[in-house]
This record gives sequence, C-alpha cells and structure tokens, in this order.
Amino acid sequence: MNNKTDFSMSTLDAFVGKELGVSNWLVVDQERINQFAQCTGDHQWIHVDVERARKESPFGAPVAHGFLTLSLLAAMGMEIGLVPKDAVASFNYGLNKVRFIAPVKAGARVRARVSVAEVTDQGGGRKLVKLNNTMEIEGEDKPALIAETLAVLVGVA
Repeated sequence: MNNKTDFSMSTLDAFVGKELGVSNWLVVDQERINQFAQCTGDHQWIHVDVERARKESPFGAPVAHGFLTLSLLAAMGMEIGLVPKDAVASFNYGLNKVRFIAPVKAGARVRARVSVAEVTDQGGGRKLVKLNNTMEIEGEDKPALIAETLAVLVGVA
C-alpha cells in the first residue's frame, strides 16, 4: 500500500509518516500580492510599494505577506489530492504551528510539500488529519514556511 491510488478514508492510517505529494510551482507575482493586500487591508509598503521596497527593504524587492503564502496551502493541498475521493466532505480545522522561515519575493515560485503526521478517528465517519506542510521557494535553501495544519475529513459513517 502507500501508493497514492490507494489513498482513501479507510487507508488514511497507512499514510502516517508518508509524503502525500508535492504541488506544482506557482508564481507569487506582484499582482497577487496587491490583490491580497486589497482583500485584507494590509497595505504595508514592504508588500505593495515596489520602488520603496527595492530601495529600502532588506530583501531588495517587495515580498509576499506571510498569510498570503500560508493561504496558498489550501489550493496546493487540493492539487496534491489531500482529500480522498471517497470523502464526502473536508473542513479546515485549524493550525497547530506555523513558522515563516524565509520571505517570498515578488515573482518567486513556490510549491507545497505535504505529509501525513497523524490520523485520529473521531467517530461518525470523521477523521482528524494532522499534516506537515513545507512551502518551498524555487532556488532557495530555506522554505518560505512550515506549517502543521489540521483537517477533518468526513466519510460515510
């Protein structure tokens, strides 16, 4: 087992300690950063003032919001296939730990690497899944972030 084609609600436990997959690379461009700033109201210059960031930022360029980078985990997880095909629903249950390790400069490419850390049967067809996520930055030694996320997967009871 542990082949991704075997990934189902009944086999989740067999994937504990295993990597589920790696997402495709995604460009975090200035437009995405600006849209996130507009959506959240976080217009700090280090994110949205390109000229000032080039001149004054210790990174020499604008950088993505940490929470923008964190939010990308949801779509990347779906791309990887974190929700088994036989699950009837999945819910974000929260975060245990997040650390923002390195900034993501505007124009950088990132991808998520995800593994299953723990599975807890909650009864009624529900399973709490703890995932270890690493957001890698192309060409960088350090990841953008590491995050321990929680999801509740619901199968047929």
